[in-house]
Amino acid sequence: MTTLAFDEDGVDVVYQGTEFRLSKDLIEGATGKSYFDVTDHEVLRIVEESPELSGQARRIGDIIR
Repeated sequence: MTTLAFDEDGVDVVYQGTEFRLSKDLIEGATGKSYFDVTDHEVLRIVEESPELSGQARRIGDIIR
């Protein structure tokens, strides 16, 4: 299971027991979108090749505000 913790500057990720951080700039570069318009599902796709997506996708801007 992958855990994502969002803040204003990026995302703390725990993936298969490994903790790392995805910066806001990296996420914007990977998606071609403003950080706050990227969804949690899009971030999961950056981390995992074929993530199991459940529920409604949520914008980062809505998650952290």
